Amino acid sequence: MRIETDEICGDRIRYAVATVGTEGPDRPPLLVFNGIGASLELMVPVIEALGEHGIGAMAFDVPGTGGSPTPSVPYRLPRLARTAHNLLRHLRIANADVLGVSWGGALAQEFVHQYPSLVRRLVLAATSAGIAMVPGRPSALLRLISPRRYLDPDYIARIGAELYGGMYRANPEALRAHGRFLSPPDKLGYFYQLLATAGWTSLPWLHSIRQPTLVMMGRDDPIVPPINGRILAMMIPHARLRLIEDGHLFLLSRTAECVKIIAEFLGSEAGHPV
Repeated sequence: MRIETDEICGDRIRYAVATVGTEGPDRPPLLVFNGIGASLELMVPVIEALGEHGIGAMAFDVPGTGGSPTPSVPYRLPRLARTAHNLLRHLRIANADVLGVSWGGALAQEFVHQYPSLVRRLVLAATSAGIAMVPGRPSALLRLISPRRYLDPDYIARIGAELYGGMYRANPEALRAHGRFLSPPDKLGYFYQLLATAGWTSLPWLHSIRQPTLVMMGRDDPIVPPINGRILAMMIPHARLRLIEDGHLFLLSRTAECVKIIAEFLGSEAGHPV
């Protein structure tokens, strides 16, 4: 995996690229949009597992997270979509498959909406249509307002079960392992990410997404209830829903299982999830 920092769309952007040598028009790399406040390191286990299936991938730190400095003014999702577009141009990548996780799922939807010709297939994980979503548990949503879980290992171990559900209900200490690989987000940068999705929704134009789409949701997700995945799968013409027996962070807690599902979807002839 190659990690670099370059000037992209007026911002210094830190990004990672993992190539496996099989990328091409019929198997483009996977562009990964991460969850709120998370640096690209969080997705390293997923990217490495994808490589075992012959899938190259890339991810970047949204301004204000990881190694990407916080800009002087706030931004909205359309600007971040342009940043991703310019990153692909910078890397001379003509098209990509796209994976959006949680907050990054909103950015993935915005990206495919703005640049449909660049996206072959779309994977939406633990995400929703934005402000039109069916809300999660108030106690979980309130904890997302602050980046404290990235700053305090004891805090995330204490509240992880309530926040993320799934396997972490039985083993909240497992979240410490993820935290070791994360750079805490800048507090202002985290606030900018919250502002970026304020009032945003994809509901009016979900029907225009023509790419084969895999929607993955955790059955026990306190943040984004699985009904939101059903809405996405119903509104996107060529989408199918896959429910995972876990919580919000199923990509991290069930990496091998979930990556296998994603790899089969990306590699299938018609793009239909199995």
